[in-house]
Amino acid sequence: MKNTNEKTNVSRILDQKKIVYESYSYQPDATLTGNQIAQLLHLEPQRMFKTLVTVAHSKQHYVFVVPVNCELNLKKAAKAVNEKSIEMIKMKELLALTGYVHGGCSPIGMKKFFPTVIDESAETFDKIIFSAGKVGHQVEMNPQDLLKVIEFKYADIKE
Repeated sequence: MKNTNEKTNVSRILDQKKIVYESYSYQPDATLTGNQIAQLLHLEPQRMFKTLVTVAHSKQHYVFVVPVNCELNLKKAAKAVNEKSIEMIKMKELLALTGYVHGGCSPIGMKKFFPTVIDESAETFDKIIFSAGKVGHQVEMNPQDLLKVIEFKYADIKE
């Protein structure tokens, strides 16, 4: 399904900043993988990204955004943020830390901003797709426009 009228926190932020984006929605199901969501919405999985929240050995939290058909390489990710090591946060910590639930985590609109790294493959696309901050909702936008909303850097962070 394309172009939903239901507003999420992410779409409100994008509207406020006058950033062009497309909205997609599907029947909310937190058990769906990113690849399955891409298939459901008839979108290319390599343009669809997932948002992962980590914690470093230093206790600093970081956000990494990688294609849904890839895994985050923890060694490359740690190197990208100059940390000795990082690990995924526990799922039960996600809501309190970010304001988002598993399957609905977006790099835009977290409770607090965390240093963010997006896989360099996103630079090769005119538009990328990621969660709109709610299970069942995705946004598609130009990755350069994302820089108008959050600070991030590109790095090779996927497996």
